[in-house]
Amino acid sequence: MASPYAGGVQSPSPAAAAQQQQQNHSLAFRVMRLSRPSLQPDPAALLRFDPRDVFLPEDALTGPDPSAAADFLHSILHPPDPTATVPGEFTFRDRFLLRDPADALALPGLLVLPQSFGAIYLGETFCSYISINNSSSFEARDVVIKAEIQTERQRILLLDTSKSPVESIRSGGRYDFIVEHDVKELGAHTLVCTALYNDGDGERKYLPQFFKFSVSNPLSVRTKVRTIKDITYLEACIENHTKSNLYMDQVDFEPAQQWKAKRLEADEHPSAVKSEIGDLCKQPILIRAGGGIYNYLYQLRSSSDEAGQPKLELSSILGKFQITWRTNLGEPGRLQTQNIHSTPTASKDVDLRAVKVPPIIYAERPFMVNLCLTNQTDKTVGPFEVFLAPSMTGEERVVLVNGLQKLILPLVEAFESIKFDLSMVATQLGVQKISGITMYAVQEKKYYEPLPDIEIFVDAE
Repeated sequence: MASPYAGGVQSPSPAAAAQQQQQNHSLAFRVMRLSRPSLQPDPAALLRFDPRDVFLPEDALTGPDPSAAADFLHSILHPPDPTATVPGEFTFRDRFLLRDPADALALPGLLVLPQSFGAIYLGETFCSYISINNSSSFEARDVVIKAEIQTERQRILLLDTSKSPVESIRSGGRYDFIVEHDVKELGAHTLVCTALYNDGDGERKYLPQFFKFSVSNPLSVRTKVRTIKDITYLEACIENHTKSNLYMDQVDFEPAQQWKAKRLEADEHPSAVKSEIGDLCKQPILIRAGGGIYNYLYQLRSSSDEAGQPKLELSSILGKFQITWRTNLGEPGRLQTQNIHSTPTASKDVDLRAVKVPPIIYAERPFMVNLCLTNQTDKTVGPFEVFLAPSMTGEERVVLVNGLQKLILPLVEAFESIKFDLSMVATQLGVQKISGITMYAVQEKKYYEPLPDIEIFVDAE
């Protein structure tokens, strides 16, 4: 059975009350937020106290014979009724025995109902029970009721009975209704309730009342973006700012159109048993109250790379998160983050990369490195010279170009690529690096950044 909804009455503001007394209104609004009750732990159940602790010394229960302390206390107190003694063995072990089922949860067995609007968080649904009461001795007729939420940016109409007014509210009677609003803004909110009605003397009166509350952020999402070659890694840290545990039903990253995302998870322990039921009934992720955190890691790749298309300039927008959760008693919440941007990188009009390196390389024997040059602009570029630049540190290179020291490449059309081979030779054994492969544009007289180092293993024949 679901927990009953309850809430506290929010009295009108002093300005509204003064206005009400001045105009002597027959009607008045009463507002009660519909929210689930909370579980209030009983401190007495968390730490058991025995009256005999007052009379006994500190080491009475840690001695070799705890029953001697009980006999000593019995001789002092001399209870008239033997049944008046506290049951149990009178040891520390007895303090952990459960005498009532509620002791297991440290709860008194009752639910605590909120006495005010309480904490309202972004992404929740604000549900309110509104009652308009007639406290006068006259009947109010043709009552037009409006309820709306006012924020710093907008006014949202929740109820309007202008087209079908309430015919009458008798003396001592009331008219009740429920309104709901999905909270999508932070900061101050005002629930504005107004009534336009005919009083007992036929005078048309206008009653406004205001009920204010504030909306806080339930969680924060901190992101870090790292780019390694053609792969972008996005780390998201979600922190719980509420006083209740949050059970994350869904934390999905929706990538932008030019990206494809994959969530990276830690490998499961070998003892973990997978089953079809476990996959269908997946346990939600718990983020504890008051600052609990949980981290998510995503791998992003350009969608054009998988389709075999030339690499184009990507937008800085990576995507956004869709987050849904539930609290301890199942109240839902939902948030959508703003667009997450990647770190700005300098765009390159020409891209040079290594496509293939032989898996087996022998010392002092030539081998071919397959390279690819891509024009990422909408105009023809070239020609180019590819060569091995001298070492910046002055050290002698171990992997050298075999044959012509400069390789001439022709013009490259817009968004086109050309593949070519560079003959090289290694002079020493072990793990070595191919470094310093540089490209020079002849017409623009421009040097490009060298190709990133490539590690190889050089074996003996």
